[in-house]
Amino acid sequence: MTDCIFCKIANREVNSRIVFENERVVAFHDLFPAAPTHVLIVPRQHYSTLNDVPADQAALLGEMVATATQLAKDNGFAEDGYRVVMNCNPDGGQSVYHIHLHLLAGRKLTWPPG
Repeated sequence: MTDCIFCKIANREVNSRIVFENERVVAFHDLFPAAPTHVLIVPRQHYSTLNDVPADQAALLGEMVATATQLAKDNGFAEDGYRVVMNCNPDGGQSVYHIHLHLLAGRKLTWPPG
């Protein structure tokens, strides 16, 4: 996908504050944070929505969650708590059509969200 901002970040065509990357996922700070820590974890492979991820790629979704967990531990907020969120399509709050996992921490998060 040539016009996807998250693909461009993952390919280092656009500058971003990357905090983790490997051959499958990239994690970077959100430009419009909703919490003191707000990191987005994206797969390098483009999938527009969660609905588009094939069943045989379930391990990729697990790796995204495992990356969030490791970042929480590495940055010292795993014990205090954090939230991970994936939005899907307009009613789910998705605004960028490349799947991504939000990692939010650093303040008390309330429920229900927006």
